Amino acid sequence: MTSQQPRSWFWSLHACVLESDHEAVLSACQAAGVHSVEMHPFQITEKEVPDLEALEQRYAEACVRIDSFHLPFTAQDDLACFYETERLRAVERTRFWLERMPALKVRVAVQHPSTNRCSVDVEGFDPFLRQLGRSLKELLPVAESNGVLFALENMPPGLAGGRFGSRLRHFERFAEEFDHPSLRFCLDTGHAQMAGGPEGVGSFFEMMAPRLVAFHLADNAGDRDSHLAPGHGLVDWDAFFRQAARLGHRHGMCVEAPPFAPAPYSLEAWKQQFVDMEELVRRALET
Repeated sequence: MTSQQPRSWFWSLHACVLESDHEAVLSACQAAGVHSVEMHPFQITEKEVPDLEALEQRYAEACVRIDSFHLPFTAQDDLACFYETERLRAVERTRFWLERMPALKVRVAVQHPSTNRCSVDVEGFDPFLRQLGRSLKELLPVAESNGVLFALENMPPGLAGGRFGSRLRHFERFAEEFDHPSLRFCLDTGHAQMAGGPEGVGSFFEMMAPRLVAFHLADNAGDRDSHLAPGHGLVDWDAFFRQAARLGHRHGMCVEAPPFAPAPYSLEAWKQQFVDMEELVRRALET
């Protein structure tokens, strides 16, 4: 007997698995019956706005929306960098992409709180928070003026544990310190499993819920960010999808993992991935 709310979200394909082959992305979407993707900067060789608008139009013609966009997260893109020169450069790179989000009609831009993997237990939490705050003071108005939500993603533990953005308390502080209508959160299930153990995903979900606008769904055994397809690791998907149904999220939910199949991934493998996702949801919501 069904005891939960029905699925309100739609699936989103992690397009970067197919790199910059946009026709392959669209073919995978068509095979899987998916009408949304998350895109990354390296997939877009064209940087002029008319080129991006043309790309968005090609996706729209195939009935696929670019629902989310992962902002760049190399070592040079650290919004919480302690070196001001580098932090300011990271802000400008992020601004560049935020200003191009309207061309792609992106709803939410996802970013890591920091690309530094050192522990706050050694470096201190407040220095990271202060630097991130300086960056967000500049970037959140840019996101707002371009009609895109700016979602901070929870992180795996990093070196010696305690990476900035890997603990519940870190996100509680983000919500307290950065009160802006464009600031939201992205829940990465694989990162939460690594950082918080069996209860981590549910705990992060509950804390993030008021600002939760994006998801990265991936599985693992808790020891590494292996990006297994959901259902092939230790994440409690029954509990997760029950929470998701109660939340009533009505946007994209990105499966940030390739199909559980040998590469190169066939169209049948992409189709099966989302058949499997539907089965996970059915099992969770009908028990």
